[in-house]
Amino acid sequence: MGSDVFFIPAKRDEGDQMLAEKARRLYLKTGFQKKIEENSFVALKIHFGEKGNTGYIRPSWLFKIIQQIKKKTDRVFFSDTNTLYLGQRSNSIQHLLLAADHGFSLEKTGIPVFIADGLIGRDEDEIQVNLEHIKSAKIARTFLNTDELLCLSHFTGHMLSGFGAAIKNLGMGCASRAGKLEQHSDVHPWINEKKCKNCGICLEYCPTGAIIQEEGRAVILQDKCIGCGECLVVCSVGAVKMKWDADSRRVQEKMAEYAFSLNQKFKGKIGFMNFLTRITKDCDCMAKDEPVIIEDIGILASEDPVAVDRASVDLVNSRSGRDLLRENYNVDWSIQLSHGERIGLGSQQYRLIELE
Repeated sequence: MGSDVFFIPAKRDEGDQMLAEKARRLYLKTGFQKKIEENSFVALKIHFGEKGNTGYIRPSWLFKIIQQIKKKTDRVFFSDTNTLYLGQRSNSIQHLLLAADHGFSLEKTGIPVFIADGLIGRDEDEIQVNLEHIKSAKIARTFLNTDELLCLSHFTGHMLSGFGAAIKNLGMGCASRAGKLEQHSDVHPWINEKKCKNCGICLEYCPTGAIIQEEGRAVILQDKCIGCGECLVVCSVGAVKMKWDADSRRVQEKMAEYAFSLNQKFKGKIGFMNFLTRITKDCDCMAKDEPVIIEDIGILASEDPVAVDRASVDLVNSRSGRDLLRENYNVDWSIQLSHGERIGLGSQQYRLIELE
């Protein structure tokens, strides 16, 4: 029979109050509220949107969910991790400032924001999973100290995975920088000698001493490199490069395995909500106001990340009358779903329950 996926039609032009009420009703249907223990720590995993992006989930849509959670515990907070790429979300200081600029501040929401992997993404612990690609998932430490997690995802297209929603938000979004690197690439970083200014800052931040200065430039010793990504972030001139894994299949499978590690960690004390509003070709990491590719559809919620993502894809493609996601990048988006189902992350079989 599959997993229950609750759905409520919603559009941005209905206004913040209406969207907040619809999100509240949907949230309560999932049963997540009943799983929150008194004085427990509850993380609202969300993407704050890159600077210039307008597609991210608005904090005003979540006010009533926050009010519900506060009936059980005051220890609720928004959280995300720092990015692997250079930008305003690659360190916690700028990340927090950007989040506040987008409305995610204590003054406006009533709850704090924590960047889960620390100042520059090195705060992590590991979860042993022993799956096909991932043996030990490197997860941002804050999430592993949390009691319950509500994964709030903005559904978009994506150049590597076809789409990004619950599985990506959980698997990639909760990983430390080293975890993100493990999912994206199978090789170590290297330094473009034409761009390197030989400033030496990457040497200071390398935790294993894998970087040396040689002939007027920095060089990475591959036998010492652990792929943590520190040098990628601290290089101010963009000289540190990665050979990104071009195999979309492998990226999606690793992402699903990372999501599995978190799903197992919370053991039922986890919920998922996908917002199918302002759906764009690319994810919210794009620092620009992208055009929508389909009209707003609504909000979905489930205890099953595979089911809620499958239902989201089906709604998008049904409304468009074609495989809109594959059309964007010619990427087989189904891999993350089929691999997730195969490893026990969830089921592609679902029962869609629409709320009036």
